[in-house]
Amino acid sequence: MNKKILLTSMLAFLVVAGCQSDSSLDTATDETEPSQEVVEQVVTDGTKEQEQDNNESNTEETSQDDDMEEQNNQSVEVDKIYYMDQNYIIKPMNENVDSKVVLLTFDDGPKKEETVVEMLNILEDHDAKAIFFVNGHRIEVNPELLTTIHEKGQIIGNHAWDHILLDELTNEEIDQQVDDVQDIVETLTGTAPQFFRAPHGKTNTYLREKLAASDILYMNWSNGSLDWSANPDEQNAQFVIDNVMNQLHQGSNILMHENTWTIEALDTLLTKLEEEGYSFVDPAAIDIHYEVE
Repeated sequence: MNKKILLTSMLAFLVVAGCQSDSSLDTATDETEPSQEVVEQVVTDGTKEQEQDNNESNTEETSQDDDMEEQNNQSVEVDKIYYMDQNYIIKPMNENVDSKVVLLTFDDGPKKEETVVEMLNILEDHDAKAIFFVNGHRIEVNPELLTTIHEKGQIIGNHAWDHILLDELTNEEIDQQVDDVQDIVETLTGTAPQFFRAPHGKTNTYLREKLAASDILYMNWSNGSLDWSANPDEQNAQFVIDNVMNQLHQGSNILMHENTWTIEALDTLLTKLEEEGYSFVDPAAIDIHYEVE
């Protein structure tokens, strides 16, 4: 009987001890482990904070990109320190301005990507600006080349829509030849040309008066490279270089074209001009409103 009582007492003790241990374990678990709701709230708050940081970072980067684009699109003001005389020669507006300069111009483009890019690279190597007198029918075929020329900081000039004799056209036809180029250039670059050169240099009174009324400077040339020669024996770099250097004078307004032999000559020609002490006029520095006495 005593043995049964003793055994029963021991079993009761073990049961009570086990229950206390389970209760302690449950209590410890409740105190050290967060509830599922708390875990989800922490994760949600962390995700929201990360998203906010990412949004702020993206906003800051977008703002910086917009500022850079706006800065790149702002035109740099260039002092008007030169003018063109009645012989199309570039002259300084006062004695303190360098007179030993030349103006570089290229007609009849844009034609081919490889030639345009090479011309632009050579000009950039010599820190030189030029006027690219373009034809509308060529822009229509290669609008991206016009944009490239503009984005490189070069100046776009109007060379009529077609390369034809404008002095043989009616006034209405002249209007179309000039205005259509103004429109397409402004659409593509945001800036309408301020310089005009007639194909073959042929003009008339109506055209000159129209340009003057439109604040566009009519410009021929004073130094012809003769790179347009149809003689195959003259279609080479040395012929172009020799012609320009033989006609060289202060303020030379040099006419060239987008020809392969002209581009082959260009780097050497610009180097020779620099060695002779000449610098290259930025066309933006030419006052198109200057009244020649």
